[in-house]
Amino acid sequence: MPLYEYACTECGHRFEILQRLGEDGDGLECSQCGAARLEKQFSTFASTSDGKSAPAGSCGGGSGFT
Repeated sequence: MPLYEYACTECGHRFEILQRLGEDGDGLECSQCGAARLEKQFSTFASTSDGKSAPAGSCGGGSGFT
């Protein structure tokens, strides 16, 4: 299941939640204030721009899952 990021339109709190693909935020509430008005956010990820791999032992520097 993918991890989605939401922001509360009432208090601005941001949080992540595991959801099935294509599932929306219906029924979710802000974990801080309890409001049901949430906006799905665009998540970012880390990458290198020079095309080099990360040093061995660091995140992303291997040949796959172990």
